[in-house]
Amino acid sequence: MCRNITTLRGLEPPATDEEIAAAARQFVRKVTGVQSPSATTAEPLDRAVEEIAAIVTRLLDELPARRQPPTTVPPLRRPEVRARLEHLHDHDHDHDHDHDHDHDHSAPAAR
Repeated sequence: MCRNITTLRGLEPPATDEEIAAAARQFVRKVTGVQSPSATTAEPLDRAVEEIAAIVTRLLDELPARRQPPTTVPPLRRPEVRARLEHLHDHDHDHDHDHDHDHDHSAPAAR
């Protein structure tokens, strides 16, 4: 299993649409090898994420309850991940204007 995809079955509260879509996105990225969609790949990748998320939602609804909850908390439930995402979201909105400084917004961030 892709180490970045966490178990969603058995979560309390149940997995959200956002968590299911994030897992589907990770799966699509892993199987395609595409980390940053281009104009050519965005539409088929988005469609695949939507279809996989729908399948996972249906699957989670149909499976019986787990005896024990998952041992790993999904990333979107971790405070440090939420804080980082909110910072990135705020940073993106702060930079919706022309400006002059030393970093390129079109280049992927270093990790």
